[in-house]
Amino acid sequence: MTQVGEGQEADESAPPVMTFGAPTAGEVLAERYELVEHINNDSAGRLVWRGVDVILRRPVAVVLRYPGGDSATEMLQAAVAASRVIHPNLVGVYDAIDEADRAYVVREWVDGQSLRDLATDGPLDPARATAIGNAVASALAAVHATGMVHGNVHPGTVMISDEGRVVLADARTDGADSQENDIRAVGGVLYFALTGSWPHAEAPLRGATAGHGRAAIPDAVRDAGGAIAAPRQVRAGVPAYLDDLTMDLLDAEIAPPSSDVLAAELARLDVPAEDEHYLDNSGPLRFAAETGEEPSPLAAAGGRKVAFGIASLLAVALVGLLIGIIALGGDDEDPQPTPAAAPTSSAPAGDATPAAATARKLTVKNVRIIDPDSSNRSEVRNAERVIDGDEDKGWETETYENKPNFGNLKKGMGVWIDLGEPHTVKSVQAVLSATGASAQLLAGTTNPPSSTSGDKQLVASYKTAIGQPFEDHDGTTMTFNGFDADQKYRYLLFWITELPPSENGFKLGVQEITVQGS
Repeated sequence: MTQVGEGQEADESAPPVMTFGAPTAGEVLAERYELVEHINNDSAGRLVWRGVDVILRRPVAVVLRYPGGDSATEMLQAAVAASRVIHPNLVGVYDAIDEADRAYVVREWVDGQSLRDLATDGPLDPARATAIGNAVASALAAVHATGMVHGNVHPGTVMISDEGRVVLADARTDGADSQENDIRAVGGVLYFALTGSWPHAEAPLRGATAGHGRAAIPDAVRDAGGAIAAPRQVRAGVPAYLDDLTMDLLDAEIAPPSSDVLAAELARLDVPAEDEHYLDNSGPLRFAAETGEEPSPLAAAGGRKVAFGIASLLAVALVGLLIGIIALGGDDEDPQPTPAAAPTSSAPAGDATPAAATARKLTVKNVRIIDPDSSNRSEVRNAERVIDGDEDKGWETETYENKPNFGNLKKGMGVWIDLGEPHTVKSVQAVLSATGASAQLLAGTTNPPSSTSGDKQLVASYKTAIGQPFEDHDGTTMTFNGFDADQKYRYLLFWITELPPSENGFKLGVQEITVQGS
């Protein structure tokens, strides 16, 4: 078991860990967090424990540092900053406490292993590497949207849970990094996932050769001049478009895109294996035109070398992204040209009828719980469970007494869904824990921060009800359809106004939400 973000076990170069007065199993910190099991000492000399929040009865990770005070300032500041950003691909930070003789951070416990450990069995297949890169870039986009920097992206802080969720953890706030370095680190993560080695010398990420688990990562293959080999030179089967993108991100002479644009591009490339032939023909979105410069032999071996470019070209790229998404999403025309020398039908070309666009399950890029009438954010956790494909696990409200309208305490709560790009929606299906709930489906165009005030802004602006009325549902499955075929949506809000009765009051669980469209 490896706890997210803690890097490798402490080695001889790690700071000494204080053993006198060290915590013991069964000790309760802050009258709330019971220590259960000592997991390891990370490479920064901190003690990592598995614990239990005795109030909320949930597992937590407790990271302790000796002493507290000034020596723990950076760790505590990073935890406070990280707690302000809620995203399915970011580890949840619950508490940060300084007791002078020691300080500790309490955060989400993730059962799984780091990308560094996962790749010990060999490089990952391109589809899985792309999915992991997409998750990391999406997490960074959420962090960067607040103006903050993560500052510690590497295979030891990228965690893959046993359920397949990808989580980024262990942010730092000592001012030594930038958002650009974060983005270039995504290139390093992709390179590592594809090759099992870390390109830190060519792309000098902070602390690449020491601390936080990076020292155990093997160096990339290099030529006589010290240039790293492209992933396609290291192993077979890496698509040219993924090779190009990875090498572009690692090239210090090419300005990287913003994290949200990178996340959108990786989301476009994150397609099922059976659909990868689309990418083989269209290639990836590039962030600028060709530079006109002669590519290096290493870059040429992996495909064309293309610069990411400047802001004006980035705007053109965003238009291209929309076109690319539509092509992948089931446009009426076949995106694969049929060679004239190899016809697939004896019928004249003029008689061919384009296939009608068919609905498919759309990928949800982000999901969160909307709770505008409560300053206690305890109910907004576990939003990712409504899109994990497991109807046995979901997000649920607390139990409210007296009345089904949240005990007359709230106007409602909702599940906000981001489809990543505008899509034509055919149906939205919500699987609930019980019958008797009242809800509606709303659409909007804004994405305010995940906070009480941000949720108020969102609910105030999402006024357009879409799909058929909620009454037309069967049992615990609530289905909305009848959407306008000419309208496209990116942001949806499943807004709950009344809860069904439960054993001690009124309560609802949202087990799974799926969106069909094109």
